[in-house]
Amino acid sequence: MKMRFLAPVLGALVLVTGCANTVKPAPQITYEQAASDKFIPTNYAAADRLINHIKPNISPRNTLIIATLANIDDLNSSSTLGRLVSEQISARFTQHGYRMVELKFRNDVYMAQGQGELMLTREIHDLANSHSAQAVIVGTYAESRDFVYVNLKVIQPNTNTVLAVSDFALPMNDNNRRMLRRAR
Repeated sequence: MKMRFLAPVLGALVLVTGCANTVKPAPQITYEQAASDKFIPTNYAAADRLINHIKPNISPRNTLIIATLANIDDLNSSSTLGRLVSEQISARFTQHGYRMVELKFRNDVYMAQGQGELMLTREIHDLANSHSAQAVIVGTYAESRDFVYVNLKVIQPNTNTVLAVSDFALPMNDNNRRMLRRAR
């Protein structure tokens, strides 16, 4: 009697174990696939639009400051996505010959742990003067179901005049969703 009961149970265990081993691993992304990703080119195109608008007023020899993009629903917070977009915008300005001040290594900038450097309007003038910056790049992002909407502005610090604006959207795909998780 015990054998008749034990045989089906063992058979079921073998089937379950065999099925568990057939789980497919996540596909490996290749270098070619990574190189074709649109995230960096999209950010560079946004920076290029800003650069084209400010060229008549601010030459590439000038110093600029960039703040980490803030979450539009909580201007005191950011995310990996906000920090990375800021880094790539800064990189593109540097590629065009602008001198970008790296604020993350300064003590006189408001920094929220794990969120990067965030700039409040009242700080723009003081920071720009202390770094002899001709302009400050600020930005926000907003999350929706299908997109992350990004707004970038180049601001003249002495007058708070907006010199250039670039708006664009990123898809709300798995990569961007993961980068939007808040730093704890």
